[in-house]
Amino acid sequence: MSLYIVPTPIGNSKDFSLRAIEVLTAADVIIVEEFKESSRQLRSVSIQNKKLEQLNEHTNKEELQRLLDLCKTQNVALISDCGTPGFCDPGGQLVGLCRKNQISVIGLPGPSSLMLALSLIGKRINQFLFRGFLPAENISRDKEWQKLKKIQIPIILMDTPYRLKKTLTECLNYFPQNQVLLCLNLTQKEEWVMEAKVKDILPLLPYEKAEFILIILPLESDYIQ
Repeated sequence: MSLYIVPTPIGNSKDFSLRAIEVLTAADVIIVEEFKESSRQLRSVSIQNKKLEQLNEHTNKEELQRLLDLCKTQNVALISDCGTPGFCDPGGQLVGLCRKNQISVIGLPGPSSLMLALSLIGKRINQFLFRGFLPAENISRDKEWQKLKKIQIPIILMDTPYRLKKTLTECLNYFPQNQVLLCLNLTQKEEWVMEAKVKDILPLLPYEKAEFILIILPLESDYIQ
């Protein structure tokens, strides 16, 4: 039996790969992050009446063990709300447990907002720092910004949609002269991408909140050619 890591679209349902649909259709169990979102995704490719289990930040050790036991006896597919699961989310714990228990883990290539955003920079990137989500609490958040200011390679940030303007305002304070690439709602009808200084982006921002990835480019670096 195997655990399949199956990427799902980050916005546009047409980005489901043929192989992803094939694996999900054949799976005995599909582990999801949130039932509502994943059920919608699966219905978009006519996958219904599947046994669904949940794995997210609220999953405890006993529940994780139960999911592991399923992987020992059945073909299980792991998906997240969007994109490639297991990176920067709780799915990685299950992957690690499967490996420790000699359960085959098979990953499928597919949608990734991170790689899509990097491809939109238009420059060669040899290294980057994925910082992901900054702390929610302001004091800890400011300390992280102070650390990031010392980094001399591209920095990639994400946050919840309602912190879009907050993140940009903070970025302006710490990186006023840097070019940034801001990607909003990638692959969706509302997609918006702009590369400029933050002071030039803020007046043109089309949404108060949106799914976003922010890439801060260094002023001078050997890593961009």
